[in-house]
Amino acid sequence: MRSQGLTLSHTPASGVTCDNEGRVIGLDLSEESIFGGLENSTSLFSLQHLQKLNLADNDFNFVIPPSGFSKLLKLTYLNLSFARFGGQIPIEISHLTRLVTLDLSNNYDFSTGGGLKLENPNLSIRQLYLEDVSITAEGQEWCNALLPLRDLQELSMSQCGLSGPLDSSLTRLKNLSLIILDENDFSSPVPETFANFKNLTTLRLASCGLTGRFPQKIFQIETLSVIDISYNYNLHGFFQDFPLNGSLQTIRVSNTSFSGALPHSIGYLTHLSELDLSFCQFNGTLPNSLSNLTKLSNLDLSHNSLTGPMPSFGMANKLTHLDLSHNALSGSIPSSLFTLPLLQRIDLSHNQFSQLDEIVNVSSSALVILHLNSNNLSGPFPESIFHLTALSHLDLSSNKFHGFVQLNKLLKLRNLTTLDLSHNNLSFDENVRDVDSPSFPNIRNLILVSCNLKTFPGFLRNISTTLRNLDLSNNQIQGIVPNWIWRLETLFELNISNNLLTDLEGPMQNLTSTLVTLDLHKNQIQSGKLPDKYFRTWKKMMHDEDQVVSEFIHEVTTGSSYYQDSVTVVNKGLQMDLVKILTVFTSIDFSSNYFEGPIPREIMNFKALHVLNLSNNALSGEIPPSIGNLKQLESLDLSHNSLGGEIPVQLASLTFLSYLNLSFNHLVGKIPTGTQLQLCPASSFEGNDGLYGPPLDDEKPDTKNQGLSPQQACRRLACSIDWNFISAEVGFVSGLGIFIGPLLFLKQWRVWYWQLVNKILCFIFPQLYLEYVTRRGQTYTVLRWWY
Repeated sequence: MRSQGLTLSHTPASGVTCDNEGRVIGLDLSEESIFGGLENSTSLFSLQHLQKLNLADNDFNFVIPPSGFSKLLKLTYLNLSFARFGGQIPIEISHLTRLVTLDLSNNYDFSTGGGLKLENPNLSIRQLYLEDVSITAEGQEWCNALLPLRDLQELSMSQCGLSGPLDSSLTRLKNLSLIILDENDFSSPVPETFANFKNLTTLRLASCGLTGRFPQKIFQIETLSVIDISYNYNLHGFFQDFPLNGSLQTIRVSNTSFSGALPHSIGYLTHLSELDLSFCQFNGTLPNSLSNLTKLSNLDLSHNSLTGPMPSFGMANKLTHLDLSHNALSGSIPSSLFTLPLLQRIDLSHNQFSQLDEIVNVSSSALVILHLNSNNLSGPFPESIFHLTALSHLDLSSNKFHGFVQLNKLLKLRNLTTLDLSHNNLSFDENVRDVDSPSFPNIRNLILVSCNLKTFPGFLRNISTTLRNLDLSNNQIQGIVPNWIWRLETLFELNISNNLLTDLEGPMQNLTSTLVTLDLHKNQIQSGKLPDKYFRTWKKMMHDEDQVVSEFIHEVTTGSSYYQDSVTVVNKGLQMDLVKILTVFTSIDFSSNYFEGPIPREIMNFKALHVLNLSNNALSGEIPPSIGNLKQLESLDLSHNSLGGEIPVQLASLTFLSYLNLSFNHLVGKIPTGTQLQLCPASSFEGNDGLYGPPLDDEKPDTKNQGLSPQQACRRLACSIDWNFISAEVGFVSGLGIFIGPLLFLKQWRVWYWQLVNKILCFIFPQLYLEYVTRRGQTYTVLRWWY
């Protein structure tokens, strides 16, 4: 065989079948890397006794299939799938009167939108596979074109560009056992006559735009084993009684408008292996008869309105995936669930479960993903989870667990890639360091939001180099941000907002250049100027959007695991949770701190930046004109600072900018006109007495005549009143006045006070010492530092 074209001189013997007389009757050339075309004169078409021919999975460069196939009169099986043929299928193929199986599927050219085309088919076959073949017939025409195929048993025409309505004439093909018509646009109801297919085993009509009410009698077909009508959002229906000892093995009704309660008779489907009713409108309680489905491997009832307790699945030994999330289920989570030998994924999140039974006898558990978040689970932290050593994803967030978490035991879950214990009433031994190296060797997402942390957990120093997302926000962490946290080499997201942090430990030259989301807002950081020199190493932000690979926020789906990342950011003035993010989303939030000085010009090189929030600080200077470099910027908040000068016209060139807040600064001049800035509300510019022009007043303010005084710098949260602290502030001011009053008016008090301060400083810093200095006849006491 040659890579260019085709000859039979070197055909592999393993793909050749001969009869007793040595004549070639079968030829399998699939996946042989054949490239080029087939000529009508090729020796292939001289094999007059050939019955089966398979050319699948090759590359014929979208050439038209040759008419020479008509010479193979004894051909019963022809497979040209995934072979990159193109153009009109030769009418000569219809002359193959003995042809039983024809597979022309998946020859679509995604680069040009072309592929195989079939017009006026006239074939006498029993198995017809035409996936991704462009069918020019419309409406009832394509149904009528199939009617001559009276012996047709299997019909597969998914993604053929067929249009509706789905015609009842198709039921004249009484021998049909397999109907696959996924991803066509029928925009019509399913005919009631489809229930008349007495031999039907497979019916797949997913993503077809089906409407109306689905015929209930189709579920009663005794031979039916697979039905998939998912992703037909306007298709309504419900389940009546299922037949006793039915043949159904797969039911997919997800993302439809099916509703009602699940009947007890669903337990009759003893052959059922997959049941997917997710994203529908089912309600009521789960029938206990679900425990009869011993062959069930995949059960997904998520995103419905189901209530009541969860039935026991103790006999479902083949169950691998269980998803009952986003319902209103209550009661306890049975421990027998964790003993199922093949179960890999459990998602019971977003329900009302109140109790987790003790997990026992799970030494051989295969469980990889456990999501119990957003329930009402209470009691001490369930230490029995430590026995699930195969766990990769553990999410217990947003429950009512309390007590002490033994990190030494938790760290033994060596396979963990995601751990979320947020929003519980837990406490940790934050100084655990003596653990095997490294801690959590595979961890990618560590989320400990609102966990009563008061310091950075010590084990983080020994964390592995796989960490992508670290969220310690909404805790009570005090003091400085340690330098080692910037040296986590693979860190993409860092959120330490809403803590009591006061400073950044330096030097920070090793700031990881992979970081794309950094959130420090609502702390008490008083580092003065923003650390501009550290931004220079932040290479990830400097890439153009189309050059940044979407790798830090991702969805991972494998045969044994599934997880989708999320991140909480303050974007466009609102706090939002971004879930299932499939493109790079970069964010910097330094708001509500005590940063001073100008906006670092290095930030203006962050071409991949989507969100920049520096509000509620004491920043000064002008908005850099180089802000026009931030072409991907969607949200910019510089409000409540002391910025001056005019709004740079380059800001108006940011076409993706949909939220802007420059309020309460010292900006002057006319707002750039003829741009999208005029679409911003006036509140985006208020508090700048020198600004004018739409959306503010058109007239230039006369500050001389009005006698306006310069606006005071608006420090962190100085423009708002927190009534929770009014009483404390009044008491503090009163006490301070009692203490400072004597210092202002009594010299003896002042001398005593500074002597005491000097002694305290010398005690704290041994390098300090007192020295007496005489200047102009006066003797002073000064503090000096011993080098």
